[in-house]
Amino acid sequence: MPLQSLLAYIQIYHQLSAEAVCAIEDNFEKILLSKNDFLLQEGKICKHLYFLEAGAVRGFYNVDGKEVTHWFGFEDTFVTSFHSFITQKPALENMQLLEGCVLWKIEKSKLETLCDAYHEVERLLRKAYENYYIKLEERYVNAQFRTATERYQALLTTTPHILSRVPLGMIASYLGVSQETLSRVRSGGR
Repeated sequence: MPLQSLLAYIQIYHQLSAEAVCAIEDNFEKILLSKNDFLLQEGKICKHLYFLEAGAVRGFYNVDGKEVTHWFGFEDTFVTSFHSFITQKPALENMQLLEGCVLWKIEKSKLETLCDAYHEVERLLRKAYENYYIKLEERYVNAQFRTATERYQALLTTTPHILSRVPLGMIASYLGVSQETLSRVRSGGR
């Protein structure tokens, strides 16, 4: 069934009318992409919101010639460059696939039309934005007030599968530590 995982995910947050379900099915497009493909590159405007059905994605910035990872996305979540998507200004970040992915995408204009036509879709979009904001605040608190060991433990608690799916260098970058520090933390040292 098309969009089965997206619709199941949505139903967790809010029950949809049959009309809204049909409208969602008519406006989301399935795409299959390969590992290392980009959903977005810095300097381009993000025109889509994506639902990640299968696979893994990361968001990263290029800072002084280094890639700095600032988020990961895994199955059953919405991913986009929220700032670029909302403002329709060029993105500062890149979105790259860490695995082959199955995604469902919707253009911003189509999403806005759905929100205008169906109050429950607008509510779902608000929930997606709220979830993003909560993750952003948690990330800020982790970076400002937790040790490298605490950040690593929190990451393992929220995404225990990350070590088998993401290279350690990207995890270290996400945690704001060197690979050497991450290796020490993983081995129980300080």
